[in-house]
Amino acid sequence: MTVDPDLDRPLTSIVDRVGDITKEGQVSLDRVVGAFEKTGFATMLIVPAAAVVTPLSGIPLFSSLCGVTICLIAAQWLMKRDRVWLPHWLGQQSLEGDKVRVAMNKLRPAARWLDKHSRARARFLFRQPLRALLPLSCLLFGALMPFLELVPFSSSLLGASVCLIAFSLLTRDGFFALAALLPLAIVVWALTALF
Repeated sequence: MTVDPDLDRPLTSIVDRVGDITKEGQVSLDRVVGAFEKTGFATMLIVPAAAVVTPLSGIPLFSSLCGVTICLIAAQWLMKRDRVWLPHWLGQQSLEGDKVRVAMNKLRPAARWLDKHSRARARFLFRQPLRALLPLSCLLFGALMPFLELVPFSSSLLGASVCLIAFSLLTRDGFFALAALLPLAIVVWALTALF
C-alpha cells in the first residue's frame, strides 16, 4: 500500500492538499478522489470521512454521498483492486471550493494533534486476519450513513471512526483503530445481549 509522501504529518498533509485542490472553485468528487489515487486506499477513505465530520454534513444528502463513497472505496480495497471506480453520477457531484476550504481549515487543528500523537502501537491489528477487519468496518460504517441521515451527528461520528481507522493504517498506530472500533463493539455486544 502506498502512503502520502509526508510521513511525519499524513493527516495534515491530506487536509492541506484538499484545500489546495479546491482553490480552483467548484470541485467534483472525481477530482478530489483522483488526486489521492496514487497514495492508496487509506488516504482515499480519509477524504470523504473527514468531510462528513465537518459542517458540510449539514448539506442535505451530503452524508449519504460520503457514506456511499466510503462504502465503494472500502469494498474495492477488500477486493484488492488497483484503482477506485466511482459511478459517473457520484463522481460528478461537486461542491463550492470555498465551502470545502473553510471545512478543511476547521479540521486542521485536530489533524495536527493526531499527527503529533501517533506512534506505532497495537500493531497486532495490522496482521491477518485482523487487518481485514479495518476496511470491513469502514465499509459497514459507510453503508450505515445514508440510513442515519436524519439522526443528528450520527454520520459525523461514523465519519470520525472511518477517519481514525484509515489514519491508523497510514501511521500503523492501532490505538486509533481500537478507539474507532469501540462504537461497533458496543453495538455488537448490545445486539448479542438482546438476542
